[in-house]
Amino acid sequence: MPPIKRRLFLQGAGSAIATVSVNSCNLKPRLDTLRGVQTSSRKLALLVGINDYPETSQLSSLNGCINDVELQRHLLIYRFGFNPQDILTLTNQNATRQGILDAFEIHLIQQAKPGDIVVFHYSGHGSQVADPDKDYPDGLNSTLVPFDSQRPANPNAGSIVQDITGHTLFLLMTALKTENVTVVLDCCHSGGAKRGNLQIRAVRGGAEFQVSPEERTYQQQWLSRLNLTPSEFIQRRRTGVAKGVVITSTSRDQLAADYPFGGFSAGAFTYLMTQYFWQQIGREPILNALPNIARNTSQISFTMQTPELETKPGSANEQKNIYFTDELATSAEAVITKVEGQQVELWLGGVDSKSLAAFEKNAIFAVVDTAGKFFGRVQLESRQGLVGQGKLLDASQSRVIQPGALCLEQVRGIPSNFSLRIGLDPSLGKETAQAKSTLEAFKRIEVLPLQQEEVHYIFGRMTDNYRQQLQQGGRKSSPFPPNGSLGLFSPGLEVIPGSFGASFETVRDALLRLQAKFKSLLAVRILKMMLNTDSSKLNVMASLSRADAGNQLIAQVVPTRSAGAQLIASARGSTPSKRVKKATHKSSFSQLPLSTPVQLQIINNEPRVLYVSVLVIDPTGEMTIIFPSQWTAAFEAARVEAGQTLLIPDPNRDEFNLQTQEPLGVTEVLIVASVTPLRNVLKVLHAIANRSYQQSGPVALSTPIEVIDHLLWELTDNGDRSDGSFNTNLPVAQRVGRVDISQLAAMSITFEVV
Repeated sequence: MPPIKRRLFLQGAGSAIATVSVNSCNLKPRLDTLRGVQTSSRKLALLVGINDYPETSQLSSLNGCINDVELQRHLLIYRFGFNPQDILTLTNQNATRQGILDAFEIHLIQQAKPGDIVVFHYSGHGSQVADPDKDYPDGLNSTLVPFDSQRPANPNAGSIVQDITGHTLFLLMTALKTENVTVVLDCCHSGGAKRGNLQIRAVRGGAEFQVSPEERTYQQQWLSRLNLTPSEFIQRRRTGVAKGVVITSTSRDQLAADYPFGGFSAGAFTYLMTQYFWQQIGREPILNALPNIARNTSQISFTMQTPELETKPGSANEQKNIYFTDELATSAEAVITKVEGQQVELWLGGVDSKSLAAFEKNAIFAVVDTAGKFFGRVQLESRQGLVGQGKLLDASQSRVIQPGALCLEQVRGIPSNFSLRIGLDPSLGKETAQAKSTLEAFKRIEVLPLQQEEVHYIFGRMTDNYRQQLQQGGRKSSPFPPNGSLGLFSPGLEVIPGSFGASFETVRDALLRLQAKFKSLLAVRILKMMLNTDSSKLNVMASLSRADAGNQLIAQVVPTRSAGAQLIASARGSTPSKRVKKATHKSSFSQLPLSTPVQLQIINNEPRVLYVSVLVIDPTGEMTIIFPSQWTAAFEAARVEAGQTLLIPDPNRDEFNLQTQEPLGVTEVLIVASVTPLRNVLKVLHAIANRSYQQSGPVALSTPIEVIDHLLWELTDNGDRSDGSFNTNLPVAQRVGRVDISQLAAMSITFEVV
């Protein structure tokens, strides 16, 4: 049996985006003002995205692949200094097999010189064909599925497909004259079709499919040009990748999701990867970055989508900078792409997917130069997909604000009328109408059809088919709900713990049972919309440690634009990460056994007092306040002095311990630090504690949405009064929580209880 390639597994600790075609270039930034003098190395990119496969091809169409091209294109131009003329895009009918191969040869191979930087990105369907050399035990070779590839309606042994194989991609990479090569593949080689509210980027493949004669001839031509014998070619392939690094959105037997975000679709991996790179605040090795991206990818799509990184053997490329470039513009949430008088258009590629709903109206950005120096402001008026429309707030500065200017978040506006979006699964059958009418009677619940818009959860019935899919995904953490039971799934059709009932339960009874959970899940969604670790400047740090293992660090979080983050980067000799970087488990999160004692440490490095609240969200969505924990004291209980280190629990003060407990699954700790005391929130918490006859210790939130609503009202400029009360007569639609990065930091630490 031939050896398996060495891979670095990265598990660890209606679109509004314009489509593009060959050589399209609708953005013309002033690169000289963006990044200063260009480096001598040329930067070349070929970006391929295929949504609309022909109806006659037996291939399903996708929604987010062309958007992936735009995500990469904006990132490469505005953050990594690529010249737009050096980025070639192929989409839909232009991305034929021959079109892709010709573009790779002409645009990349013929132009790239030693030391140049090359990026190749592919988003579309993936598949597998028979591999006569059997590089893998299953005898299959992974492929890219170009626009003109087809699948026979009734495949049989020897069916020919016009795919581009991994062998061909290896030869093309070998032919490049530079070692600074990054290949990104957002496709998969597992089962295709739809799953929950997501599309899968794979089509049928297997041993019955054979590569075309044209593909074999093309490979022979390149072997001759590269002076490689077939045996040398096989040996090199089995050793590792040809050049640089290859980043795949999933392993070869997993699923890659085409995900509907807020107003647009994109590859779950590509969006999260490019958003992470927008937020990167310094040079960071790709090995450090990818585990964080992988964690988010598996969290929002499937637990069985785990991105991988593979590097050329002996190159240490995993320690090289992302895209092999030292040139990096200021981190940002957005970039101005058009200016007309005081109206501007922005690309919001750096906004976290969980926070998109907070970037509609009222969000404010600071416009900065290449050194991060402020020279203007923009207020967002509307957003469609990742394209925002706004106005300049500093009219006197409008003459110097031009396309290409980067924008940092100052204030985000969180709507208080935000609703939980529920999709109805086909497993409900004839009961769908009853489910819809029952849900629509609940407040702040929006019922949406699947495969059209973003939904937060799916209400459905456990079936044999779903059980098999979950088992194939390797889920072992808890028993599966009984067949016929009703409950909630994630958008990727994974079970939400604690949401399923008995198999004989009616739809109406199940929804009434879930009504309280809907409120909890809504509160969690709103709270996570406030997370601003990427943008907050408050100098506060939180870390979670095992109290039974010499305070072994589990995870650490610090706002990436704070002074503390810069000090950590300098001390460690690397860019600070918001999470633990080292991947040690085949889980997306750090794993802790049941009954593990833990301690949270929060350090206020600000020269002023901060007011801190800490909540824990268990796998079922239930929320518990663990700080403040002294309910006989007023808002002073949340006070943390300048320079003070807060321990939770504090052995000198608290009479409780913290330890992991059931239910099993992912647990999240949310830390909110504010410059001003959140008086009304603390009053509500105090009342909840009193109802439980508690004077100290953690308090479970029986009505979490009430607490979150008070938090939003407290953050709004419109509702606040000098006496600490709220203007409750203000219409709900006008209440917008304003999260100011200079006044509030909301951070998250996540781990898995096993």
